[in-house]
Amino acid sequence: MATIKKTVTLYRPTGPRELELIRAGNFRSFPPRGREQPFFYPVLHEDYAVQIARDWNANHPSGSGIGFVTRFQVRGDFIGRYQVRTVGSYRHKEYWIPAEDIQEFNRNLVGEIEIIAEFRKDN
Repeated sequence: MATIKKTVTLYRPTGPRELELIRAGNFRSFPPRGREQPFFYPVLHEDYAVQIARDWNANHPSGSGIGFVTRFQVRGDFIGRYQVRTVGSYRHKEYWIPAEDIQEFNRNLVGEIEIIAEFRKDN
């Protein structure tokens, strides 16, 4: 029988709009998904979150020019219900949390969401 960790550390690359909503929730919740966002994608590896925040959020032509990496803890028994998906190399692992589960996801956060990195558009 597999042992479930008490908490699991996950990461979320984000832009300034989502970060403002996280801040408005006192760093204790992620905002609801919009209609165009059927899933919430927390990632398992910090370097993958850095890659997205730096290369997509901060430097993509349609982006905001700034990207952040957040780190947070979620209860292991909750996140264990979801499948880990590999979307590139072995380091590109993420969960696909359906938008309708975001409130339950937030109830299973342990502690605050931390900002651990910030990236600005290369000039």
